[in-house]
Amino acid sequence: MAHNQGGALRACNVTVRFHGITAIDGVSLALAPGDICGLIGPNGAGKTTLVNVLSGLETPSQGQVTLDDRPTQGWPPHRFRRSGVARSFQAGRLFRELTVAEHVIVPAVNLGFSRRRAVAHARELLAWVNLAQMTDVTAGALVGTDERRLGIARALAAKPRFVLLDEPAAGMSEIECEEITRLITAIPKTFGAGVLLVDHNMTVVMRACDRIHVLDSGRMIAEGAPAEVRSNQAVVSAYLGSFPVRQRQPVIVDVA
Repeated sequence: MAHNQGGALRACNVTVRFHGITAIDGVSLALAPGDICGLIGPNGAGKTTLVNVLSGLETPSQGQVTLDDRPTQGWPPHRFRRSGVARSFQAGRLFRELTVAEHVIVPAVNLGFSRRRAVAHARELLAWVNLAQMTDVTAGALVGTDERRLGIARALAAKPRFVLLDEPAAGMSEIECEEITRLITAIPKTFGAGVLLVDHNMTVVMRACDRIHVLDSGRMIAEGAPAEVRSNQAVVSAYLGSFPVRQRQPVIVDVA
């Protein structure tokens, strides 16, 4: 699977207001291909709003998003996708009548793949996320954890340079979380893409990410390596609470 190269996806002093309410306030963040960056914070902190801004689903009230140092003002979401920015969604946003394979084939065809190549590409990706046995199952029959795996495969379908994952570990067991951590950490190595990971599962975030940004009430209150964030008193007070301090374990990935 080919690796991608290029510049960064950046939020530059971004503020978003909804009817006078400030959802995010002066937030800056940079994601380069090969990065795995975590974004954490309490419910309502502005995490999904920031992901929406970075993928073109929300327009900043102030500040800007740049891609390869180019302003993206006025870009519709499909231009972000065609420029290499892909994402998953908390709720899956699947088409219940389509099969698992069709969910990956359709975006690949829409972004320029031949039908034959899209089918082969879908098979590769579904095997990679451990859904090879589910290709002909309709999405409406999937359990939540398989929906999240399919969301990752869909996000990777167009060979993006940046993948924004919104709570991919939600509802997963400890064993499933270990597996999803392996997948997330393998994305830069296998696809060359940078990953922005939004999740409440701190074990997954701490083990997968090189660096973590912490939002609280729309403001960025901390940024750093996992060990730095764990020991930051403002972060502990705002969010982590009694989260146990563990040594980050190496994640060994065996990908064909």
